[in-house]
Amino acid sequence: MSIRHALLALLSEGPKYGLQLRQEFESRTGEVWPLNVGQVYTTLQRLERDGFVESEGSGGAGPQNVFTITPPGSDELTEWLRTPPDVIPPPRDELVIKLLVAMRVPGVDLAELLQVHRRHLVQAMQEYTHLKGEIAEDEVELALVVDSELFRLEAIVRWLDTADARLKRLPARAASKDAPRVGRRIAGIRR
Repeated sequence: MSIRHALLALLSEGPKYGLQLRQEFESRTGEVWPLNVGQVYTTLQRLERDGFVESEGSGGAGPQNVFTITPPGSDELTEWLRTPPDVIPPPRDELVIKLLVAMRVPGVDLAELLQVHRRHLVQAMQEYTHLKGEIAEDEVELALVVDSELFRLEAIVRWLDTADARLKRLPARAASKDAPRVGRRIAGIRR
């Protein structure tokens, strides 16, 4: 998530103070991403330096300054919104790394390891599903965050199920120093 672009998006609605930007950022992200006010002002200073915002006030990025997006800032925001995020190479997913490492550790019960993580994820899904039932119709930001998290967790559970099935089909193998070269094969996929 780009804080600078989120601030530009908020400023595209009209001039705002730094504290107002922080409050609106947290409100619009379903209050799942607390933002330090110092980070807001540091980001605003950089945006001003880069010509993406202008400020009116006592000079310097302070609470009494009103910030406005500039035409180059609007262009930057539009470009960011229209640029899909990188999906390749895959992110450094700790769970994937745990499984890949565990495959070579003697004595690890991979099925049990996958089950521990599956239970944890299903519990988290239940908590988000409960929260989803409590969301008011007008709390769209929170509903979108909860939906996104439910889909993300569901995808991880599906991956665990697939990994479990794939590992069950493998013959038992001894720990090896020669792990497959996954990175090079993945890197060959075009963006």
